[in-house]
Amino acid sequence: MDRERPTIYMDHSATTPVRPEVLEAMLPYFDVHYGNPSSIHGVGRKAKAGLDDARRTLAEILGARPDEIVFTGCGTEADNAALRGIALARRAQTGASRIVTTPVEHKAVLHTAYDLRDHFGFQLTLVPVDEHGLVDPEDVARALAAGPEVALVSVMYANNEIGTVEPIAEIGALCRERGVPFHTDAVQAAGKLPLQVDPLNVDALSVSAHKFYGPKGVGFLYLRRGTPFHPFITGGSHERGRRAGTENVPGIVGMARALALCESERTQEGTRLRALRDRLIGGILESVEGARLTGHPSRRLDNHASFVISGVEAQGVLMGLDLAGVAASSGSACTSASQRPSHVLEAIGVPPTDAVGGLRLSLGHSNTPEQVEHVLEHLPRIVGQLRGTVPIAL
Repeated sequence: MDRERPTIYMDHSATTPVRPEVLEAMLPYFDVHYGNPSSIHGVGRKAKAGLDDARRTLAEILGARPDEIVFTGCGTEADNAALRGIALARRAQTGASRIVTTPVEHKAVLHTAYDLRDHFGFQLTLVPVDEHGLVDPEDVARALAAGPEVALVSVMYANNEIGTVEPIAEIGALCRERGVPFHTDAVQAAGKLPLQVDPLNVDALSVSAHKFYGPKGVGFLYLRRGTPFHPFITGGSHERGRRAGTENVPGIVGMARALALCESERTQEGTRLRALRDRLIGGILESVEGARLTGHPSRRLDNHASFVISGVEAQGVLMGLDLAGVAASSGSACTSASQRPSHVLEAIGVPPTDAVGGLRLSLGHSNTPEQVEHVLEHLPRIVGQLRGTVPIAL
C-alpha cells in the first residue's frame, strides 16, 4: 500500500500547487469559452477576449505594452526563444556573433547557448561568479568590450538552485549603453521580485506560470518593441508571427490570474517567508554539523534556503525527509536525476565531495513556523543516521 503523501511541502522552487482562484478563472475556458482565439465567430471571440485580458494584465505588471508579451509553452521555451531568436536576428542584421552568459544559468539557457556555439557558429563567453554565485557587473562590462561584437547578454534574475539575486538593473544598464540586447531568465523571480522591465533595463524576460501557483505548460516571453527577433517556432501568424501555434487559453488566463495575485501579496508574503527562511537557515547551520549555506547570505530569494552538507549524499537526506513527511529537493528539479554534481555548485567552487550533499528547501503559501520546526527537529537526526553517528530506531 502506498504511504500517504508528504504533508509538508518545501519544494516550491520546483513547482507550486494551482491556487483555487486560478483554477476558477481557468475553468470556463475549457467548456464554455472553448473556441480557437483565431476564429472570427462568437465562440472564438470569447476565447480571444480572455487572451487579450490576460495579455493586458501581464503587461501592466511588467510596465510593458500588451504587444510585447509573447505566450509560450513554458519557461524553457521562453528562454530558448529569447536566445535563439535574438542571437540569430542580431547576427543577420549586424554580424554580431558572440553570446555572453554565466555558468550558473538554468540549463534552458546554458544548453541553448552551447547549441548556438556548437551548431550555429556563435562564440560564447561565460562571465565568472563569486563564491555566492553573484555576477560582478564589471566582469560583464569587460566581456562586452572584449572580442567580436556581442549579439546578446543573458543573466538570470534569481538562481533556482542557490537563491542568489543578481544585479540585473546594473547589468542591463551596461548593455543598453552599448546597444546590446539583454535577456533575463526570471522564472524563479516572478511573483517574488519586482518585474517592471524599465527599471530592470531588460529587453527580454522569461516567465513560467507553475512557479507562482499557476498551471504547468504555459509561460511567456517579454520582448521589448524593436528588439531584433527571429521566431524559432514557425507556422501560423499567432503572437504577431513570433510564436506559431494555437494559444493555450485556459493556461494563459490562469497564468495572468496567478501572477496578479502574487503581485498583490508580494511584499507581505515576502516578509512572512523571509522570517521562516531565516529560521530554517539559522537552525540548520546551528544544529547540523558540516552544513554550509549556498548562495548569497542576504541577496537571496525570500523563500529560498539551500545548503551543502558534508559526509552525506542528497538522496539519503531527501528520502529521510520524505519519511518524516517533508518534500524537499537537492537543487533544480530539471537536473535532480543526474548523477553529476550540480553545475551551479561547481561554478561557485563547492568540492564534488560536498556537492553531492546539496539540499534545497523552498517555502510557499502553505508553510508555517510549526513546519519549519518539524524540519529542524528531524534533519539533524536524519544526517546523523546517514553518517552512522545516530542509531536508527527499530
